[in-house]
Parts: sequence; C-alpha cells; structure tokens
Amino acid sequence: MARNSEPTTAPLLHTPAAATTTKLNKFVALLAFLSLASAVVFAVLYFSNLGSASKANDDKAARPLSTLRRPAVVLISSDGFRFGYEHKTDLPNIRRLISNGTSADAGLISSFPTLTFPNHYSIATGLYPSHHGIVNHKFVDPATGDRFNMSSHDPRWWLGEPLWETVARHNLTAAVYSWPGSEVKKGAWDCPPKYCPPYNLSVPFEERVDAALAYFDTDGDEEVPSLVTLYFDQPDHLGHQFGPDDEVITESVARIDDMIGRLIAGLEERRLFEDVNIVLLGDHGMVGTCESKLVFLEDLSPWVDVPRDWVEYYSTLLSVRPPPGVSPAEVVEKMRRGLGSGRVENGAKLRVYLKEELPGRLHYSDSERIPPIIGMPDEGYLVLLKRSNRSQCGGAHGYDNAYFSMRSIFVGHGPRFRKGWQVPSFENVEVYNVVNAILGIDGAPNDGSPSFPQSILLPTK
Repeated sequence: MARNSEPTTAPLLHTPAAATTTKLNKFVALLAFLSLASAVVFAVLYFSNLGSASKANDDKAARPLSTLRRPAVVLISSDGFRFGYEHKTDLPNIRRLISNGTSADAGLISSFPTLTFPNHYSIATGLYPSHHGIVNHKFVDPATGDRFNMSSHDPRWWLGEPLWETVARHNLTAAVYSWPGSEVKKGAWDCPPKYCPPYNLSVPFEERVDAALAYFDTDGDEEVPSLVTLYFDQPDHLGHQFGPDDEVITESVARIDDMIGRLIAGLEERRLFEDVNIVLLGDHGMVGTCESKLVFLEDLSPWVDVPRDWVEYYSTLLSVRPPPGVSPAEVVEKMRRGLGSGRVENGAKLRVYLKEELPGRLHYSDSERIPPIIGMPDEGYLVLLKRSNRSQCGGAHGYDNAYFSMRSIFVGHGPRFRKGWQVPSFENVEVYNVVNAILGIDGAPNDGSPSFPQSILLPTK
C-alpha cells in the first residue's frame, strides 16, 4: 500500500461513549462466564458429594450376605511378602482388593523375632511368641532338654488357641491348608484329613487355590467352612536366595497376584466373592545381606569363648544359653567389651542383651524357652560362628520388628471391610480378634486389643 493512499475502512473512533460500551460488554461477558463456571463447579461438587455420601452410607454397616448363610473368612498368607512389594509391578488382583477393601497404609507389623513359624502362630493365636511358645524355629525346653524344630507336632510346644481350634470349639468348620501349627491336634481341633491336609511344598500353587475353592462346593445341608486358610511359600524362598530387589522377586509377586486372581474368579463363578471376607497378609519382610555385613563369634575369643553348644540359634538373631554354673550376666559383659573394643569386625553392629533387658516393645522375655542371652544384629547384618568361604549374599529376616523392611502387608476385602479405606499400621497379634469378630465368635484370651476390630471392621446391622 502506498504511504499516502486512503484506508479501505473507517478507523475506530475512541470516544468516551464507545469505550464505556466496550467495557460494559466485557463485564457482562465476564459475568456470564463466571456464572457458567460456578454452575459447572457446583454440579461437579454436588454429584461428587452425592457419590461420596452414597459410598459413606454403604459403609455405615456391613453389607448383607446374598448367598452364604453365615460369615466366612479366607485367610491367605504369602510368606515373606515384604511391605512395598505390592508396588513392584502391576498387580491387578491385589490392587482390586486394596481399592475395594481396607489396607494397612504402612504395612503389617510382624512380631519379634520376625521369623516364619513364630509369626504365623502369632497371627493364628493373637499371642506374642513368648506367650504362644514358638519362640524361634529351633529352641530347647530347659525343663526337659527336649528340642523343638519345625517338624514338631507335639501339642505341648504349641500354646494358646489358634483360630482353627477356636472355630471348632464353636462347632463350626475350619479348613486349614498348610498353616504352621495346623497339624497339631489339641483341644477341639483334631486335624480332620478332609480339612487339614499335611504340608507338602511340592503342591503347585494352582492346586492349593483350587483345593481352597472346593471347600465352597457343598451338597445339601453341608455348611461352607467358616474359616479357610491358604499358604504360599513365596516370595520368601526366592527372597533368601536373591534378596528383595532381584527381578525374580517381581516375577514371584506377580505369580502370587495370579493366584489371588484365580481365587477371585473361582469365588465369582460361585457367586460368593462379595459374601466372603478375604484377608491377605504376610508373616514378615525381607532385607538384602552380603559378605561385608558379617559378625563372627570366634572374633570374641580374646574376651570370651562362646562354644557351639551354647548357641541355640544364630544368623539374624543370636540366642545363647550358657550351662548351669556360668553367669549369663558375666558372659554378656565380656561380649559387650569385645564388641565395643574396635577390634572385632562389625562389632558395633551387634547388640547383646540379657533377655530381661530387651526393649519391652519386643515382648520377648516372658518364657523359659527364650535363652538368657539374646543378640540383635543391625538390619542386613548376620551373626556367624566362624569365618568360611561360603557366600552369604541373598536375603534374610528375623531382625528387630522396628525395621520397615520386616513389615508385611494387610488387605481385607468383603462385607465387613470398608471400600478404599486405609488404616494405620498395626501388629499382627490383632488379626486373631479381627477374624473372630467377622465370624461372630468369642476368641480365647490373647495379646490383641479387644476393641481393635471396631477400628477396622464395619459394624453388623
């Protein structure tokens, strides 16, 4: 366009009246936009609150049973399922239970020592190991000199009243699949072959799930078992071999999720999934270990000799029982002197106690089965008798239950559990009362809180 050519349209006249009209139009448009936005926000909030209120109403009381005549619990243990494993990979079935159920937000707190048998029996009885008698995987009864191991089924070792015995005492049926202590015949429980198969590590996981589901296929007036337990020995075994961070653990956890999916599908086929209360948990966690984190008892020889026959257990926990005539207090004093000398490799990583001096939170002194001297290595360290060339890399558990690595998971799903609800972490001795509350039966005296089930379960109508 030439510099002196005329414009093709008239210029906008910025008169005061025109400016006022423009501002007014903008203001009206702004009001209209804000009104529309407010309406949208109100609608979103209204229907969101309506949905929340509806969910809250649903969760005011336990949901009624549609098929079963009385409550039922499937209690599932995945051995060594450390808290946090549920985030290792996509686990759609476990995630489904968590999203539509109640879970412990920072995991389930294991009992001390964080070992398989003591913790499975704490879950089953609501008692700490010092009270239910299974204080370790191997120990001695000082009154008789008899030795306990994990194949011992004599009822004199197994104190307290486990869930299956409580259920039987109320003339109800329990079906217990390979839970530590379930093969022990005591009280009202006689381990009937139909409902108490012997532990068999070689049985595939799929067959274990199918066996549990078969208990729900009843004829005529036969009652569905009130309690069904299911046990998986993984990811614990692989955790010991490879440690908690290896990719095989991710694969193992995914396989456990597949088994949970198989169980859910089987219950859905029977139209029982929403009627059955599922409790998924583990007994303890897992932490990595390796050669650089070892304490050798033979290194204490300049201060005190700890013979092999004094040592009842060593690894993630040290249990020492000196013979009569040898003062445990003197042995502990000499061990402490050596460990604190700076001349024992990793000596500062092992704390040694007279059992009555252990922190009270461990609940690990009220039993003659617990040796008088207890050593607690730091997380990830192992206590060995003497040096060797054997590789010690892998994973372990048994440590102080204050370590998060020793925690497991807790997930509850079913008519007694709120949907999408999280609760603070709690000790596994509380599970006994929770299961009994679901079943509506009175349990035996235990170390759990009688009021705890009210904090985690929906009330019955």
